[in-house]
Amino acid sequence: MPAEVGEALAEAGDALAVGLAEAPAGRITTGLPAALSGACTLLDAATRRALDAIGDIKSDDPDPVRKQQAKAVLDELSKTAQRLLEEADHDVAWVEKPDHGGRRALVVAPLSVAGTLATHLYDERTVVATSATLTLGGQFDTVAKSLGLPPGDGWQSLDVGSPFDYARQGILYVAARLPRPSASGLPEAAGDELLKLVGALGGRTLGLFSSRRAAQQAAELLRARTDLPILLQGEEALPLLVRRFREDRASCLFGVMSLWQGVDVPGDSCQLVVIDRLPFPRPDEPLAAARAAAVDAAGGSGFAAVSVPIAAVRLAQGVGRLIRSTGDKGVVAVLDSRLETARGYGQFLRRSLPPFWYTTRQDVALGALERLRGS
Repeated sequence: MPAEVGEALAEAGDALAVGLAEAPAGRITTGLPAALSGACTLLDAATRRALDAIGDIKSDDPDPVRKQQAKAVLDELSKTAQRLLEEADHDVAWVEKPDHGGRRALVVAPLSVAGTLATHLYDERTVVATSATLTLGGQFDTVAKSLGLPPGDGWQSLDVGSPFDYARQGILYVAARLPRPSASGLPEAAGDELLKLVGALGGRTLGLFSSRRAAQQAAELLRARTDLPILLQGEEALPLLVRRFREDRASCLFGVMSLWQGVDVPGDSCQLVVIDRLPFPRPDEPLAAARAAAVDAAGGSGFAAVSVPIAAVRLAQGVGRLIRSTGDKGVVAVLDSRLETARGYGQFLRRSLPPFWYTTRQDVALGALERLRGS
């Protein structure tokens, strides 16, 4: 590749880095800032020049695989830059800032994939979609609509059940007497509830929190008031923390959203899953906010159509950390009273969860945990 082509790519990369450093994190709602627009223009031109310089892949090329990989990356960069510059109404763009430093990113995603799937996927082939969280509120309709499948038109659903006997293996306890959560972090009443629950079992607790601040406050509280080993996401590499949690039955592992999906600890090392609040998307989550705003603008309820289904999927994923094998037993404790008191979405969220034995009585939950500790 000619040197000037590489220099153009480096110049475009530097311009993008400068533009990202100047731009605030979050959704872009009023058009690309000038610095980012200029960087995308440079990137589009530089990647096109690089693609032309690479040319066609020939059978006698010394390294055709690497050449193909380079072309694929450059082509994707060019298309993404063009898409950002188009600023189409059906796209959402935002500047992403990692929680623990690292590089910022400029991201673009479709407001909805339903139309694309309906047009380009279903008419050409038979599609089988499987997941443990396709039924929300006890039905497939919500997910089907988001995937571009109109209600009852040409598609079939089947719930094959579970090998787990949830009603016998687990309890879903909602601390309905706690105040409705408001400010971020861990409220004092929720902290007191957490102490009682963890103390009754003596560890073996996976704490799933809605914010890093809440997880840190919970860890500080337990470290100050108990002698249990408290593992906090971010203090060590996550695989190491999960391994230590699995090996030490007295330990507790506290963390945020990546723990809601990626932790698999069968057996008696995890017999209590605590969720501090319902995992509705935050106002600063660009894609969810844009989709909710679009529904509101069309006369619907963005909260009901977007936020509640997102919370249902996340909650089901978090609750699913408890029962991982047919021999597992335990308690899921939700410290957000809205799961019981919110008449509309509270019932929808509960119907989206496995059919655990349900209670709002603290003494029942504590008694079950004490029996598990004794066994």
